Amino acid sequence: MGEHSWKIGNVEIANQVVIAPMAGISNIAFRHICKKFQAGLIYTEMVSDKALYYQNVKTLGMTQVDAIEHPLTMQIFGSDIETMVYAAKLLDTQTACDIIDINMGCPVNKVIKSGAGSALMLDENHAAAIVKAVVEAVRKPVTVKMRIGYDDYHLNGVSMAKKLEAAGASALAVHGRTRKQMYEGKADWNAVKAVKDAVSIPVMVNGDIKTPQDALAALKQTGCDAVMIGRGVLGDPWVIKQTVEYLETGKIPEEASMDEKFRLAREHASRLCDLKGEAVGMREMRGHAAWYVKGLHQSHRLKDALAHMNTYEDLETILNDYEKQEEIRIRNTEIGNI
Repeated sequence: MGEHSWKIGNVEIANQVVIAPMAGISNIAFRHICKKFQAGLIYTEMVSDKALYYQNVKTLGMTQVDAIEHPLTMQIFGSDIETMVYAAKLLDTQTACDIIDINMGCPVNKVIKSGAGSALMLDENHAAAIVKAVVEAVRKPVTVKMRIGYDDYHLNGVSMAKKLEAAGASALAVHGRTRKQMYEGKADWNAVKAVKDAVSIPVMVNGDIKTPQDALAALKQTGCDAVMIGRGVLGDPWVIKQTVEYLETGKIPEEASMDEKFRLAREHASRLCDLKGEAVGMREMRGHAAWYVKGLHQSHRLKDALAHMNTYEDLETILNDYEKQEEIRIRNTEIGNI
């Protein structure tokens, strides 16, 4: 194992950069790109235990794993022990995932109302019972993604973490916000440090990690084993490789060029079309395309055009037109400066 590698159970992870599960985003096309940029560990988007229990075709399709993706964590959510055990067994025996994660951090109302996600932070004993039952039913390591508490009156990250470790969890990912904060306000890395100090299993720090410098600061402040990056990767998977390199060498790599961004946007679109068909794939690509072009000259006009594309050809046309306009603008600027 290298200096920056670490383990979850018997699964070796080459570096300290982990990609968070993001609903509607972390499909195989997106994960492929994250792996290409050297992510140490990738999570799938969360799947419902009930959907797996009732053999929902779309959900079963979400459990496919490509050989390039290892190590990969597949995440399930639910609150009923029987169906959670069924879903975990299915992932254990019928998918190629390496780790099974239980979501106890999702703050979305629909998930909370079913007693899953962050709602489990309000019932530590039931949360621990789910983990214990799943750990006993599967061979793969079981992890939990959680928050520092449900709200300011229930900052129970430490007691929750201790119970989950005792129940057999192999690692924890801790988002430094409460459920009530959703994704607002500032992530509290000190509260994540308190969790790390309270358990002996690996802990990943999550929340407000957008740059390589953020990653190093979070690791130093919390003593955690790895950083988990979510929204910071959208449209900027270069930040994965930059963070891996920065943590290993201390050198800050160069930013991605417009050409590189456009090349990757085209590849991402092509993968989404292969995965979901052109109509659905390109509709999903609208959001990703907007992230890829963020920060470019007059990007609002470009984003507006991309928001209305329906085909892969539309994407090509929009990007090609923009590239030509940029060439002219830069040439005119250079002439003006002579």
